[in-house]
Amino acid sequence: MAGIKALVGLSFTGAIGLTFLLLGCALEQYGVYWPLFVLIFYILSPIPTFISRRVSDDTDSSSNACRELAYFLTTGIVVSSFGLPIVLARNTTIQWGACGLVMTGNAVIFLTILGFFVVFGGGDDFSWEQW
Repeated sequence: MAGIKALVGLSFTGAIGLTFLLLGCALEQYGVYWPLFVLIFYILSPIPTFISRRVSDDTDSSSNACRELAYFLTTGIVVSSFGLPIVLARNTTIQWGACGLVMTGNAVIFLTILGFFVVFGGGDDFSWEQW
């Protein structure tokens, strides 16, 4: 039952994050949909971690090169996701208020993705594969 509650909570926070993103695009005073390109970063961010968990062996070593590379690539994707609205606002493609809403949505979505890995990444009692 704890897995269901976690899944519902993650769904709710993901919906809140997407709401912030869409508000940054669709409010009448902003009205520009360029910030929706951060959705690409939302899709790309968990992929290196999924690949490294599938490829790497579970040894007791303190450092794993594949996993470290996945963390590095994921960090680059997340930083790019926060940088894109700033570049768009600095270039006056979007307004600064839209940039703030998009960055708030970014924070909520990436915390949701982190929560997904914390809750379903351990593989103790349940895993994300059963859903």
